[in-house]
Amino acid sequence: MDRDGFGATPDIDDACAREQIQFLGAIQPHGMLIECSNDWIVIRASANLADYLGTDAVAALGAPLADLVGPTIVHDLRGRLQLLGERDAAQHVFGAVIPSTGRSLDLAIHRTATGIVVEGEGSVDDDADVASTSQALLAQLRHLTSVAPLAALLVRQVRALTQFDRVMVYRFHDDDSGEVIAEAKAGALESFKGLRYPASDIPAQARALYLRNPIRLIADVASTDSPVLPPTDQAGRRIDLSMAGLRAVSPVHIEYLRNMGVAASMSISLVVGGKLWGLISCHHQQPRVLSMRRRAALDFYGQMVSSTLESIARAEQLDGQAQTRALHDKMLAQLHGETGTIDDLVPQFERIQDMLGADGFAVYVDGLLQQSGITPSAAQTTDLTRFFNRGQASRIYTTHALSAAYPPAADYAETVSGALVIPVSRSPRDYVIFFRQELPSSVVWAGEPKKHLDQTDGHVRISPRRSFAAWRETVRHQSAPWTNAERAIAEGVRVTLLELMLQLTDSAEKKRKASNDQQDLLIAELNHRVRNILNLIVGLVRQCSDSALSIEDFSTEVSARVHALARAHDQLTSSGWGARSIRHMIRVEAGAYLADKADRVTITGDEMGIQPDAFATVALVMHELITNSAKYGAFRDSHGGVDIHLTCDPDTGMVIDWRERGGAPVKTPTRRGFGSTIIERAIPHELGGSAMVEFDPAGLHARFELPARYLAECVHDADEIAAIDLMKPRGDEERLSGPVLLVEDNLLIALETENILYALGADSVHVASSVNAALAHLGAEQPTFAVLDYNLGREQSVPIAERLAAMDVPFVFATGYGDTSMIDARFRNRTILTKPFTAISVLNGYNATKTRIEATAD
Repeated sequence: MDRDGFGATPDIDDACAREQIQFLGAIQPHGMLIECSNDWIVIRASANLADYLGTDAVAALGAPLADLVGPTIVHDLRGRLQLLGERDAAQHVFGAVIPSTGRSLDLAIHRTATGIVVEGEGSVDDDADVASTSQALLAQLRHLTSVAPLAALLVRQVRALTQFDRVMVYRFHDDDSGEVIAEAKAGALESFKGLRYPASDIPAQARALYLRNPIRLIADVASTDSPVLPPTDQAGRRIDLSMAGLRAVSPVHIEYLRNMGVAASMSISLVVGGKLWGLISCHHQQPRVLSMRRRAALDFYGQMVSSTLESIARAEQLDGQAQTRALHDKMLAQLHGETGTIDDLVPQFERIQDMLGADGFAVYVDGLLQQSGITPSAAQTTDLTRFFNRGQASRIYTTHALSAAYPPAADYAETVSGALVIPVSRSPRDYVIFFRQELPSSVVWAGEPKKHLDQTDGHVRISPRRSFAAWRETVRHQSAPWTNAERAIAEGVRVTLLELMLQLTDSAEKKRKASNDQQDLLIAELNHRVRNILNLIVGLVRQCSDSALSIEDFSTEVSARVHALARAHDQLTSSGWGARSIRHMIRVEAGAYLADKADRVTITGDEMGIQPDAFATVALVMHELITNSAKYGAFRDSHGGVDIHLTCDPDTGMVIDWRERGGAPVKTPTRRGFGSTIIERAIPHELGGSAMVEFDPAGLHARFELPARYLAECVHDADEIAAIDLMKPRGDEERLSGPVLLVEDNLLIALETENILYALGADSVHVASSVNAALAHLGAEQPTFAVLDYNLGREQSVPIAERLAAMDVPFVFATGYGDTSMIDARFRNRTILTKPFTAISVLNGYNATKTRIEATAD
């Protein structure tokens, strides 16, 4: 994690370390210190030992400890050691009376690596109830659930317990600098609340001591320390005073306090999660000694406050975990089924943005970028992901100074300065990146946040700050730092996203397999259907060639029957290959062949749909009946008609009853053509039904029975009849003229369509097989009409349509697809010809399109 850059330099830290080591061999003058070996023989003591134990104490340094303090105190100290065990802590004996002097002492005992240290201070009778008082005060803190009110209350409580002029809660930031977040003080004092102190004010060694020894009192800044005698043991080692409450203080720190105008100070460590969270810092204008009993109570108070802070932190952590779990569940639920994509998670990313206090986010998955809120540009964000991909870490990455880690980010640092990056796949990685804006904050320092080194006689000495007036430093190109809680949320999101990406990958793999299986099945089915159609066409050609009297008759019959089959397939594909209405099928065939006479077909009875596997067969039978009646029966003159009655029974099937009336007299044919064969044999042979044909002189009568398995309910589409319009001659058609553009990539279809266009009156037909060729021709000549095959291999004719629309040239699309939804939405209202099309449908399309253009112009 990047630092703000205000930490102490290594040289200053080293100097601090040397000065602290130099002065660890002294203690403050208001107490005594004895170090004992394990057999309780005194080997070292402070110079003021005689003040507490008597004038003969110095001469008795080699005597057993019991000779100095009495056996009762030794007994009590042994009991405290038993309670202490091997812990790095201290135990106390309060109000111990020294037999030789009658003085009452408070004693503290702790272990070192080489022995045992006993500290003593004069007892204060008035402090006997301080423990119960502090416990009562702690009870007021238990209901608090956030840091700010807790800090505000505890500074008032500690000031009441200590009577110091100023009590502050000093909280460490992630960069080891600190900030005064709460303060209680005497009215005349200047406030320090909100001031920031650099990390160098409390270097790493001092923070380590605060962790080990949680309470620290400097009773009198102006006092002279007492040296420990002798200064070393027989091995030349200094006594370890790390856990001693009386140990002396570095002269640098004393000078620091004097520069602040402080005569006495005390600190209580606040430890959360095994780390130094902050300090309760106390200052006084005059020297002030707090008894060992009161300091022990404050030590306990600090531990309980630390526990409360840890409970608050744990509650915040649990709340964050609960939010993360809820978010996890919602994100998993968001990708339900097999149709979910990463796009479905965008609403959840917006929620995560709020949880993280971010200003925007970017999602980069499979080379696709989505952004929301305040972010760099798309190009800048893409470049940023490439930078992240150079690293090897698969964990979250945070920075509040992005331009320091990635210099190109300086171009947008005034907009976006912080980033929290969550990798969600392996290399090349996909990312979700949350951004924070620049926070051009004015950090209020308690004096210039730098210490200076003075060199005297070749020795480096730290020179502490002499001015503590607020000193402002504007921090640019940085955002608010990301907290540990926010990183924990991001880590939970990372795990969730990995799970989701695996789920999406697994789902995509299943989809690919299903799609491949379906594609193989469709290819096999298509191959089967194409072969059947080809065989059917071959049969039609052969049978028509046997029965046709001329080449013209042959061509007409083949074309009519192929178009009948095409119309049947168009009706099936337009419904997704479902059951289609037999009524509509008959109307389509009648409209296509009878034109204006189609109204003379009357259909009564039940409405029912015919399944796809029977639809083409029935459609071909209906086509043959209609064409036969037009040539020889009811529609040969202007009076006849056909009555068709449909009777449906779910158990037995459908009966189609065909009766012609009012036409020319019917005679029994002397020969059977291919059409008659289809009428009489197609339904029995293909569908297992029955067919009966009677050549009644009053009119042909035919009766067909379809098995029930080929029937199904169908929804009648009121707009279906509109599809017949292009098949009917309009009577008022305007024929083609002038040059016509034909765009078709299949040569045989192009030749057939070219013949149709010439037959409709075109003066010339220019054939193009690609978009570029068609556009080049339009640059040289403006046609009067155009027929565009929509799909041209790997391209579509949309650019040609756009050019023709701009030129106000009538045009129609031609497509082999039954579904027009694949046509560009801008042109779906244009006339669309479904292959195979006829001359009539082309001419009707030309007139309809021309009429639309003229109406728009008016």
